[in-house]
Amino acid sequence: MNNFDIIVAGAGIVGLATTYKLLEKNPHLKICIIEKESGVSKHQTGNNSGVIHSGIYYKHGSLKATNCRRGYKMLLEFCDKNEIPYEICGKVIVATTEKEIPGLNNLFERGKQNGLENLKELSSDELKEFEPHVNGIKGILVPQTGIIDYKIVSEKLAGLIKDKGAEIFFNEKLEYIDDNKNIPAGSALYTEPKFLTPAHKIVSVSTNNFTFNCKLLITCCGLQSDRVAKLNNDNLNIKIIPFRGEYFTIKKEKRYLVKNLIYPVPDPQFPFLGVHFTRGIDGAVEAGPNAVFAFKREGYKKTDIDFKDLAESIFWKGFLTVAKKYWKIGFGEFYRSFSKPAFVKALQKLLPEIKSGDLETGGAGVRAQACDVNGNLVDDFLFVENERVIHVCNAPSPAATASLSIGDTIAEKALERLKKFYFTFPIRDWE
Repeated sequence: MNNFDIIVAGAGIVGLATTYKLLEKNPHLKICIIEKESGVSKHQTGNNSGVIHSGIYYKHGSLKATNCRRGYKMLLEFCDKNEIPYEICGKVIVATTEKEIPGLNNLFERGKQNGLENLKELSSDELKEFEPHVNGIKGILVPQTGIIDYKIVSEKLAGLIKDKGAEIFFNEKLEYIDDNKNIPAGSALYTEPKFLTPAHKIVSVSTNNFTFNCKLLITCCGLQSDRVAKLNNDNLNIKIIPFRGEYFTIKKEKRYLVKNLIYPVPDPQFPFLGVHFTRGIDGAVEAGPNAVFAFKREGYKKTDIDFKDLAESIFWKGFLTVAKKYWKIGFGEFYRSFSKPAFVKALQKLLPEIKSGDLETGGAGVRAQACDVNGNLVDDFLFVENERVIHVCNAPSPAATASLSIGDTIAEKALERLKKFYFTFPIRDWE
């Protein structure tokens, strides 16, 4: 019962999309997902802002840029086919000072390089036509940006995966990987037709409850991705550093201040987008997030702390370099986390009319940011892989938008490996 062609660890949107694409390409595969939580998309996917990203921010030719643009189209097609609600409402990126104009112009050119059509440069007066209450001297209209609930997408993916015969095992935490295990002597795998021989190796994985065997393991474990990858990579040179993003929600009677989405020009010295305003598919409007170093990988409250998580972060050589480089910005983020007036002041840069009384405490998400040993924050999607294991070690935003494209890429990698090492398809059931 615990033998599979492929095991996918992690039931966030990337793991679900990967499984969906594998079964779409080869419905005969025997696949399961193992997930440590009690349901799908409990962490990054289920706590993001619900934005369908256009791809304007990402370096041309990067995995982020190519997968975002391709994944954008695949996501909309999937939603149309499965009647999942979304809205392509567009957004404005706003420069509030002359100093930000060069960065805004660079974004405009990058968007064109990435294939975005109908981008429009906006004057101060034209900005007011799209967002009447915004403060800005120049802007960009990005018509492709949209809003969605990724939890609904994830639940639909999970349902379709089960319909195709795959299994999802919840409350199963991956604790051990042996990617060089011999096939047991006398195994039914050697019966005709022979798809495996005694010379082949398999992958054995253990959770808190069971041991599973597979021909190929794919891990999409988000905030735990480095720990999982290290189970069979002793010399892994990255560490996940968690950053909590906290939001306020605008009271219903003041939602009119924001029509759709309002973003600042990103600070080129800081790897996050900065506080912005986002209308959700349910009509609610969020303001934020900040980007605060989190004392717990899955810590969504200021008071959440895990000493193992904290020690792993602060004693990582690369983190000390990051802290030295960004300490001033980081201190400001912490200050805004504990000072509502300071947070409001940052928001008023874009929306001067917003007041403290207009805001209520909202939710929070935690971003899994990979950091290498030299203190570089990994800016692109990152895979660590060998013949029998593929680890997704860094998949930050726009991973939700790009999930079906990322899943398609991983599925191609997986199927090529199975063809190379296990001869043919479909692979016979182990039992």
